[in-house]
Amino acid sequence: MLLANHDLLIDNPLGFALLLAVVGVALLLSISVHEFSHAAAAYLQGDRTAQRQGRLTLNPKAHLDPTGTLMLAIVGFGWGRPVPVDLVALRSGRIGMALVSLAGPASNVMLALVLAALFQVGVFDGERLGVNPFSNPSFATWWALLGWFGVSLNLILAVFNLLPIAPLDGSGILRGIVPRQWLGAVRRIEVYGPIVLLGVVLISLFTRWSVLRVIFDPALDLARTLAGV
Repeated sequence: MLLANHDLLIDNPLGFALLLAVVGVALLLSISVHEFSHAAAAYLQGDRTAQRQGRLTLNPKAHLDPTGTLMLAIVGFGWGRPVPVDLVALRSGRIGMALVSLAGPASNVMLALVLAALFQVGVFDGERLGVNPFSNPSFATWWALLGWFGVSLNLILAVFNLLPIAPLDGSGILRGIVPRQWLGAVRRIEVYGPIVLLGVVLISLFTRWSVLRVIFDPALDLARTLAGV
C-alpha cells in the first residue's frame, strides 16, 4: 500500500505524510471492526472469553497487532491481534467456530459496501481521485481518499482473510465445515500455514511473480466498481 507510493515520499513529502494519516485512520477502522465482529460472534454463540479480555469493543487499542498493522499499511495485507475463542463454550460447536471466523471478513465486506454507498450519494467525491490526487491538498480530496482506502482496505482484508491458510480466518472456517474425519489432516496442514504465507509475501515482494496481486487486484477492481471511481 504505502510501498507502492514510495515515489510520493521523494516528490511530495507533505502528500506522503497526509497519505500515511489517511491510511492509518482507514486501518484503525477496518481492523477494529474486523476483530470486534469476531468477538461479538463468539459472544452471541455463548463464549464470553473475548468479552472478559476486553475485546468486545471497537477501541483500536484492544485489537491492533503492531506487526500486522504495519504490514497492511506497507504491502497491503496484514492482521489484527487474534480474538480468543473457546470452542467448548460455543453453542454450535465447530459450526459456531466457522461462524466466528466468517464474522470478521463479512464485517469488512459490509463496511466496504456502506462506504462505497457514500460515494454513490456524494458524501465522498470520487472525481477528486483523479490522476494525481496527492497534488491537491484540499480537504475534499483527502476526505475522498479516506473513503477510497476504507473501501479498498476492507475488501483486501476480507479476501486475504478468507484464504484457507492458518492462521487466517479461512482456516477457521475450513475447520468448522469439513467432515470430522478430515480434521486431523486439516490440523496437520495448518502447521505449515505461516511458512506458506511468508513464502507468498517474499515471492510477491522480491520477484516479478506477485501472488498477492492475483489475490488483491480483483478486490481493488471491485472496490473501484462499487465506489464508481
